[in-house]
Amino acid sequence: MKICYNKLQKLMIDNQMKRQDLMRAAEITSYAATKINKNEPVSLEVLMRICQVFHCDIGDICEVILDED
Repeated sequence: MKICYNKLQKLMIDNQMKRQDLMRAAEITSYAATKINKNEPVSLEVLMRICQVFHCDIGDICEVILDED
């Protein structure tokens, strides 16, 4: 399984928000922001903080991609 944050990237573009702006608004670390940029899993707390910034649900910022067997 993989996680993809393309929806978050689109939200950030639509809201003219840069990485530093998101880090400040959601109070997340640069480590968490880097993991998001690399499509790596982050904690549920980080995702909830981002959802609070955009007033959205977790499904609006990321999606799980299942491995094909």
